[in-house]
Amino acid sequence: MRKVVTLHSDNTDAAVQGVPQYVGITGNSAGSTGIAMNLTAFGPGGKAKVHYHRDFETAIYGISGRIGLYHGAQLEDYCLIESGTFCFIPPGVPHIAFNLSDSEPATAISSRNDAAEQENVALVPELEGLRDKDIEEIKRR
Repeated sequence: MRKVVTLHSDNTDAAVQGVPQYVGITGNSAGSTGIAMNLTAFGPGGKAKVHYHRDFETAIYGISGRIGLYHGAQLEDYCLIESGTFCFIPPGVPHIAFNLSDSEPATAISSRNDAAEQENVALVPELEGLRDKDIEEIKRR
């Protein structure tokens, strides 16, 4: 019989997508086999690298601050994640998340149906910088 695992993670790890995350439930930390859940912490002005998740879904829940998310084949779509916002990202959809504040942090819970979730993050360097001007414009509003 498997055992219940509880964690109080003080440890942050640099995620493949370039933002700090507090390591929570993963195959390595808790022995999970089909789920991962972490706290993603965007410092003031923080921004992830453009990426997608191979063959697995992502659910995000906004805890604090305001996080912008461009998504789509050319990052053509935009949504806002604030405290209380749920967001679903299908497998294979390129996206970039960023903190809308240059002075306050923003946090979100990220869950994926893959216990080895960092092994299945794929960076998309050819889309880097594509929405930088748009991000700056949104921040000025």
